[in-house]
Amino acid sequence: MGVSCVFSYPVPEGLSGAQVVEVLQKQVETLGGIKAGTFLVDCETYQSVMLNTPKTLHILHNSEHPASCFAILDSGATLVADTLFNGLMSNLKNYYQARKGAKIESKGQRFQLSDFVLKIGSVSLAGSMKGVLVEVEYCPSVIAGDCWNLLKELLQSLKINVADPPRSLKPKMDEIYTPAVTMLQYLDHFNSFRTAAAMSQPPR
Repeated sequence: MGVSCVFSYPVPEGLSGAQVVEVLQKQVETLGGIKAGTFLVDCETYQSVMLNTPKTLHILHNSEHPASCFAILDSGATLVADTLFNGLMSNLKNYYQARKGAKIESKGQRFQLSDFVLKIGSVSLAGSMKGVLVEVEYCPSVIAGDCWNLLKELLQSLKINVADPPRSLKPKMDEIYTPAVTMLQYLDHFNSFRTAAAMSQPPR
């Protein structure tokens, strides 16, 4: 695995998310990208039951790492475990309960473009499409600071205006990149989509 950046792609007024995904896929193919399967990143969120100050635990999976499960606390502390961790959560139901209607996922087409892998994901929350995420991975490098300009250049060729690295990546630019950093980036976006969805709901 190399270094990945995950960015949200705005859906212009008058277009659907599916239309934006189609446009992006055509742009990638025009650049020379070749379809290379599909991908899925999902997130289930759990809330602590007994604490006075509620704690949140996010459980994420990535089809690129099928044997792993990523558990992330609100503090950003991350545990990478095998998928048996999913079964452990059912044994902890007296302490943590899944938040209803909070399951969110990004899934779509993977593309290989020379040394890059691009993933164009449709984000759905509770079965409803909420937006588009683009992940760009530069495979030959494991240090984000060494390849950030290459990643930025490719993102800009897809008309994604990028000035700075993603928030979760910024403090780790000179460290060896790990899959957990990719999951932190996805979680940032998933939380933003959830917040936007909650704000758009009419008051009860």
